[in-house]
Amino acid sequence: MKVLVTGAAGFVGDALCRHLASAGHIVEGTFRTIPENRSWMQVHATGDLMGMDNFSPILDGVDAVVHLAARVHIMRETEANPDAIYLKANAELTERLALAATEAGVSRFVLLSSIKANGESTGDDTTHTETDAPAPENAYGRSKLAAEEKLTAIAEKSTMTSVSLRIPLVYGPGVGANFASLLNICDMPLPLPLGGATRNRRSLLYIGNLTAAIETVLTAHRVASGTYLLADGEDLSTADLVRRLRGCLNRSHFSLPIPPAIITRLAGLAGKSAAADRLFGSLRVGAEKFRHDFSWNPPFTVDQGLAATAARVRAPR
Repeated sequence: MKVLVTGAAGFVGDALCRHLASAGHIVEGTFRTIPENRSWMQVHATGDLMGMDNFSPILDGVDAVVHLAARVHIMRETEANPDAIYLKANAELTERLALAATEAGVSRFVLLSSIKANGESTGDDTTHTETDAPAPENAYGRSKLAAEEKLTAIAEKSTMTSVSLRIPLVYGPGVGANFASLLNICDMPLPLPLGGATRNRRSLLYIGNLTAAIETVLTAHRVASGTYLLADGEDLSTADLVRRLRGCLNRSHFSLPIPPAIITRLAGLAGKSAAADRLFGSLRVGAEKFRHDFSWNPPFTVDQGLAATAARVRAPR
């Protein structure tokens, strides 16, 4: 199968291209500039995809598209009209690429969406599912939902099958952003004040499980267009996640059992309420429908994923 991966230079894109190539697929990827050490795949140096007027050259002979390129969520958004910026980069680009894909005869289109299309949180004992009414709370989540809707509308009028995957935080070797910060904190020799965060639950998705799931969607014989939620399947409290990461890093498991309410109050005084909400709140993602419809089970456990992620921190540099 010949697969085009947009956003191939990113954390997910790089891992996916390598996974698909190792599985024997012909992989093409879009990059802003020509990358190094990519002789095993076909490279399209497209610059910003938003600036492309004609997608035909990168879709020639392609069987499937995995659309990863997007404007990612920014914690401190400075744009005066973030909704317009996100909609153009995420929803409008998806629409244009999907239309071009149908004209090029692409049979399958996979969109990497976000659980933020459902919302920012759940209760400790409730789980987001595909039947929930979407309730995105920020420009990024709204743009991802709009991208899904535009893709679905195009697929319904063509022979192309479309699958949108709403995912939570993805982790794995080489991860950046918030999870990298958490890894660095967990690698500190002192006990952390997070032992009291035992009630919340958060879903995660290991990069190896994500790439395996995407390949499953691409190669399944019978696929109906739709939106699916995806996660590892084991939800962790903040205290449990920290304990496991510190174990992987050969640090003491002990964390100070300070009540989250106290830390949240102090964070609010420092203007960090949103960060505290993410740290101590719950966000649970139900992946049962995906597992059922695709007869799929994640090839890696959470512990295997965390160990592989932490091993990169310990690797010689």
